[in-house]
Amino acid sequence: MPGSVKATMVLLATAVVTVALVAAGIAVLVSLRMNLTEQAQNEANDTARRIALQVATWRGGEARLPLPDGAQEGIPVQVTDKDGRLLAVGKDLESISGTGVTAVRVPRTAASTPPPSPSASPTPMPSPSSASSSRFGGETADDHGGGRGRDEDRGSDDSGSHDSASDDHGSDDHGGVADPTPQAKDPAIGTIGDTVQEGSGRAVVDGRGAPYRFATIKATDLGGRTVLVHAGASLTTRESAVRSTALAMLAGLPLVLAAVGGVTWLVTRRALAPVEGIRREMAAITASEDLSRRVPEPASHDEVAHLARTTNETLTALEAAVDRQRRFVADASHELRSPIASLRTQLEVGSAHPQLLDVPGAVRDTERLQHLAADLLLLARLDAGERPGQAPVDLGELVREEIGRRPADRTPMSVHAGEQHHVTGSRGQLNRVIGNLLDNAQRHARTEVVVRVQGQGDRIVLTVADDGSGVPAAERDRIFERFVRLDDARARDDGGAGLGLAIARDVARRHGGTLTAGEAPSGGALFELRLPAATAPRRPHATPKHAPEP
Repeated sequence: MPGSVKATMVLLATAVVTVALVAAGIAVLVSLRMNLTEQAQNEANDTARRIALQVATWRGGEARLPLPDGAQEGIPVQVTDKDGRLLAVGKDLESISGTGVTAVRVPRTAASTPPPSPSASPTPMPSPSSASSSRFGGETADDHGGGRGRDEDRGSDDSGSHDSASDDHGSDDHGGVADPTPQAKDPAIGTIGDTVQEGSGRAVVDGRGAPYRFATIKATDLGGRTVLVHAGASLTTRESAVRSTALAMLAGLPLVLAAVGGVTWLVTRRALAPVEGIRREMAAITASEDLSRRVPEPASHDEVAHLARTTNETLTALEAAVDRQRRFVADASHELRSPIASLRTQLEVGSAHPQLLDVPGAVRDTERLQHLAADLLLLARLDAGERPGQAPVDLGELVREEIGRRPADRTPMSVHAGEQHHVTGSRGQLNRVIGNLLDNAQRHARTEVVVRVQGQGDRIVLTVADDGSGVPAAERDRIFERFVRLDDARARDDGGAGLGLAIARDVARRHGGTLTAGEAPSGGALFELRLPAATAPRRPHATPKHAPEP
């Protein structure tokens, strides 16, 4: 397939239209051919009936059967007896096929006159002027042509033509026809019967060959002889019309396809113009690395407009992520620079004056660097999409273990936690969350920190409340951002780096829970951790209650 969408659309549209036009053209040509064939058959039926009506007035006393006046020049006509012997032939007929009789010359044996019917009384041969007033089996020729007999004859012929036309659809122009049905009842004296045969064939008249539709009708003359009248109608008009229509279609097809291709190209180019604008702008953004730029959004409400809006939303999220990453790197560098600079100063002073070395201060700075590096490593792992474990963890047990490890000289804590408050996740990461919340509460509490663990439906809720100054409502969401501290006046060793709450919320989210800040009943800060509850098996009684998990 072409690399261009426009070229692909043009090719597809042109192919579809080509198939549709070819199918429609074939249907039109088939329908035209059938209609013209039916018209030719009707014409052959009318010609054969007209000639048969005049043949029915012949008494048979002449040496040869005279061809009636209705056999015009250029029309293939044959009159035969029921045995297929040729009795009369049209003018200038040189060859014929499709009637069942190929002879075009009347043999001498046809001069014999059949005996008159026993029921027929000798009557004089009517003259052409009086032929229309002769009697045919109780009807006059005038009655047959203008009265009831004429209408019935035409109706029966129409039905016969319809039947044969349907048969002709499968054998048109094959040239071979079945022998006329000799079992059909012969018409009465002086009358004609229905069409007994229809078919296709070829004939040469006056040196010009052409395809024809033929009709065969029985007629019984006044002498009692039953003959078959074969007459044809040319299909030259049909062939010419079908050929002209096909040529016109073939000549117009390239023009139609060219118009379809051109319109499709213009419409596709217009439809894809906004996409090209989006592509150019994205290329410019990539080259300039300026994520503040946005792609143009069309005023329409189609798929291209949705693509542009989604692209801009993606650029906005990417810009925010890059800005957050840049701030993170800058804040981390700032936080690392201070303890490193302090530690270096102390080591340089100690190197020059060992008696002035502040060993406890150096240890504190080293511990701070260690904690900061651990926090940064955990944040990097969380940002990389590290999935938490799936082990059952008792949240109440973790709280008691964490409180048990804290020095007794810090702000006292009261714990209200029952048994078997299990959640699913990483024990180490959840322990870090609890430790960060307790550190933050002890840093701001005045007299007491209250910790509660309880079940609420399908959730395990951990709350940590202090009686400090609390968190302003406008800042309760911002404090979970990285390196954000509301107590900038505090010393760095007391205030921390501002990563504890950010880590706690990220861990909570990756465990399918939430972490929010509110106001405690005592007026201080209240942090609420909600995690999905999980069923965990009870520990063996031999395991110590506060034994750390290996």
